Amino acid sequence: MQTIQPVREFFGARTDTQVHANATHLIGFGFDGTACFRKGTRNGPDGLRAVSEDIESYSPYLDADLHDHSFYDLGNLSLGTGADIEGQWQHATDQFDALFGPVDLAAHGVRVLTLGGEHSISYAPIRKYLQQYPDLVLLHLDAHADLRDGFLGYHYSHASIIRRSLDHFGPNHELIQYGIRSGTREEYQYMREHQTIRTSRKDFLDSVAAIAADRPIYLTLDLDYFDPAFLPGTGTPEPGGEDFHSYVSLMKILRGKNLVGADVVELSPEIDPTGNSDVFAAKIVRELLIVLNEKGAR
Repeated sequence: MQTIQPVREFFGARTDTQVHANATHLIGFGFDGTACFRKGTRNGPDGLRAVSEDIESYSPYLDADLHDHSFYDLGNLSLGTGADIEGQWQHATDQFDALFGPVDLAAHGVRVLTLGGEHSISYAPIRKYLQQYPDLVLLHLDAHADLRDGFLGYHYSHASIIRRSLDHFGPNHELIQYGIRSGTREEYQYMREHQTIRTSRKDFLDSVAAIAADRPIYLTLDLDYFDPAFLPGTGTPEPGGEDFHSYVSLMKILRGKNLVGADVVELSPEIDPTGNSDVFAAKIVRELLIVLNEKGAR
């Protein structure tokens, strides 16, 4: 598999094209073909890399430093050379599968953090983790339910990522959703009927705290989860979102859990010309990388 190597280091990550045992791996999937409101998330992965040069690797919230860990940046997946939107998504998804498909993530201690891109890019990593871990808990932080069975003609739309993930759920998989404040009546009916949605910060954090310490957890984080007052640089902003400190509270809980993988999606650097959204998102990723790397250090 060929990837485009990043121009800049991401918080001191080592650049490579190989998967390493007992290590965390970054990979970019810069695609926004099914975005239905504002595009630009194709530049999200490199926007995060660029701004990380000027951000400290030390987290005062977790009292930990990324420079104490070794992790790898595998570059960006290629969208191919065709103009077909679904073909571009499939090309990069196939690359992800070729790279990580043969790998036993659990046996070799491999952790993957995928950087988007719009939320449709999460399908490949989520499917891999569901196949790998039969008792996985999928934590979904988002402004939108993403439970539509396709949207605007795209079966694998950014508005359908959780619905497509449910296609691969087994009897012992679990979905927990929080931050949702926009969706159809049918989506809300599903979330209430299946008790996937948490409607208060306390209920959500309590639900995560109650997960058994050894049970695998995967986090899919759409940055429109945060209020646009803090992070306007995203494709489909919704008022009423969360703040940075509530996210830090989650990270502190996840330090004591078995976080095995994650994705962070929907950063659109050009939408916010101040660059504040890029900085906010990079610090979100920094905290997440520290927690993922600590899993491998145990």
